[in-house]
Amino acid sequence: MRWPVLIAAACAGFVLATTSPPAVAAGAHDLGDETMLYDFQDGLVPAEVGPYQAKTTIVGRGDKKLRVDFQARKNYYSSFSVRPEPVWNWSAEESESLGIAMELTNPSDRSVQLTIDLESSTGVATRSVNVPAGGGGTYYFDVDSPALHRDTGLRADPSWLADKDVTSAVWMWGSKETDTSRISQLNFYVAGLLHDRSVIVDDIRVVRDAPADPDYLKGLVDAFGQNSKVDYKGKVSRTSEILRQRAAEAKDLRRHPVPEDRSRYGGWLNGPRLEATGNFRVEKYQGRWTLVDPDGYLFFSTGIDNARMFDSPTTTGYDFDHDAIQELPPPSLTAGGPEDLNRVQKSALPTRTKMSETRADLFSKLPKYRTRAGEGFGYAPDTLAGPVAQGETYSFYKANVARKYPGSNYMERWRDNTVDRMLSWGFTSFGNWTDPEMYDNDRIPYFAHGWIKGDFKTVSTGQDYWGPMPDPFDPAFSDAAARTARAVADEVADSPWAIGVFMDNELSWGNAGSFSTRYGVVIDTMSRDAAESPTKSAFSDELEEKYGTIDALNAAWQTTVPSWEALRSGSADLGSDETAKESDYSALMTLYATQYFKTVDAELDKVMPDHLYAGSRLASWGRTPEVVEAASKYVDIMSYNEYREGLHPSEWAFLEELDKPSLIGEFHMGTTTTGQPHPGLVSAGTQAERARMYAEYMEQLIDNPYMVGGHWFQYADSPVTGRALDGENYNIGFVSVTDRPYPEIVAAARDVNQRLYDRRYGDLATAEGHYTGRRSAE
Repeated sequence: MRWPVLIAAACAGFVLATTSPPAVAAGAHDLGDETMLYDFQDGLVPAEVGPYQAKTTIVGRGDKKLRVDFQARKNYYSSFSVRPEPVWNWSAEESESLGIAMELTNPSDRSVQLTIDLESSTGVATRSVNVPAGGGGTYYFDVDSPALHRDTGLRADPSWLADKDVTSAVWMWGSKETDTSRISQLNFYVAGLLHDRSVIVDDIRVVRDAPADPDYLKGLVDAFGQNSKVDYKGKVSRTSEILRQRAAEAKDLRRHPVPEDRSRYGGWLNGPRLEATGNFRVEKYQGRWTLVDPDGYLFFSTGIDNARMFDSPTTTGYDFDHDAIQELPPPSLTAGGPEDLNRVQKSALPTRTKMSETRADLFSKLPKYRTRAGEGFGYAPDTLAGPVAQGETYSFYKANVARKYPGSNYMERWRDNTVDRMLSWGFTSFGNWTDPEMYDNDRIPYFAHGWIKGDFKTVSTGQDYWGPMPDPFDPAFSDAAARTARAVADEVADSPWAIGVFMDNELSWGNAGSFSTRYGVVIDTMSRDAAESPTKSAFSDELEEKYGTIDALNAAWQTTVPSWEALRSGSADLGSDETAKESDYSALMTLYATQYFKTVDAELDKVMPDHLYAGSRLASWGRTPEVVEAASKYVDIMSYNEYREGLHPSEWAFLEELDKPSLIGEFHMGTTTTGQPHPGLVSAGTQAERARMYAEYMEQLIDNPYMVGGHWFQYADSPVTGRALDGENYNIGFVSVTDRPYPEIVAAARDVNQRLYDRRYGDLATAEGHYTGRRSAE
């Protein structure tokens, strides 16, 4: 690459380089050939560095650095960007790897999760780093390398750098292909924070041919499923340690019984008693929404998702002759799944074949099928990501549970202990995706779940993360919803312990970021033939009823559609005037979402009339005003999955206008301190900070008059080598892969849950003879 040509055009703050890269700062890590972009030594904020809802200043007398103060508490989004002019061209010089290194320091008492976007002509590559409170170091953004393009099946790989003291940014989303000849922006941002943050930046540089660790993937996990290359508190080396931990926890659970202020269903025993209907319901009581338990007590749902084995397996890289495998059960319509995780029969074992060297090499040791640890083997008929489309799986978590509870009834003992934990930790319920075998424990309430699956037609948003969207106008969709509702009803068996039902999850409705993302369903559907798409037929009917003549539609849309027939067939050019079509597209999106929620609600009402419909858990990336409006007309509880530090006021002001009982179905925080290569969607610096962030999130929900619950995702950490479905390998559990509770977050949960009802309802005037408390000062 011709560095002098590029650098000569740079703006103030850009350090001139020659064809020989300048020496990096004393004491810096050896990252190969480095060329400085910014070291800020001239004392000026470079002209191409632009803050947005943030403040940038140069700090330091001798060694000058860039300080960025993110105004995050006031603003949902805060950032600073580097927009080079001309764009960066790093393609001329060949190299084995290309990256961006920088020094980051955090002067505050809270860690800061920086999301970093690198934008080129091929799209945006998004990574994330966590800079711990009062700490920092060297951080590396992988732009192009063999490791980046290796399909490992992990959401984030362990760092391939030889220098393990350099922190590699973890992959979040976007493109892994970067056009290194046209890099137009490097953007650093924070989003959804409840507190302001600051970071000090120095020595941003281009790095080529960083020394690599050739064995960074080999033998990644040990026989217990732990990261074999990282030491941390709580890591085990033998089964006896798991048994000792079990005994110690049993004593801990006895020392922490269920809080005394709980009704038999977990409601507020010391509070007012409202109408008892024998099932859970919702009511707006003295200005705030609340759940009411079957005996009439005020109830707030705190819980944990995914208390089951289903998501614990990871693919091993092996498969079998498909003709030798028994017929596997169809995907479950509910939260259930085969307890044996689709274990293949004995006769198929001789056909076991290695399909992926990369996956197989991740494991230091896998057991034999006929051993106790072999209880963890299973089979995934399909995956969403990774080098194998299907194949053998192994659940280290299940194997460790089998070690923990010797005997054939280990799953039953695990379920009993899980319920014991929920009650001792102060939770009032389970969250979503609870093992249905725990539904009839008669000790703790739960939410059931249903997946609407079938041969119905689909549509698309153009960003179908989990799959295409259903066509709710197809009669086959109503039939599928009815089958799922019946399957859920059969499992629930009209139990009063069932709070309600989630149906589907995180559907790709769209997001309000742009016209195309907000109305993707409409845009896609309008291009289809109404003869093949029931939703297109419904849209066409709606437009023809509104406008009457095609000329009237053309006048409104500024189009030249020749006829209604052309519109219906999908062959008409609908033009590019987004503003002219926006109100109609909004109405059509509302029509589509209304049909979905109306259909599901009707089918649930037929078979579960006494249980609450808790919606489809709208993801932050899949939520538009039209969908929220449509859902609010039919669901009993609005459910949202929000992976941020909390509910930022600027994004959640709509709750007041909507005025519906609402629930957060998923949130989490994680770290990389216990061996997981990826911390999770929201990161913390330490386990202690993770616990504090959990408590702050829950306290915000408890204080919100529209919220009736909050559920953490998930019960156990995802596998270090990635869950079989999509490779998620996050530290997001209340318990580790060896079923060891993380003491910091358990203590935080106990504290929050112990004070739950006094904080939520303690300032309310209650009925005579009942306790009247005060909300705590915090």
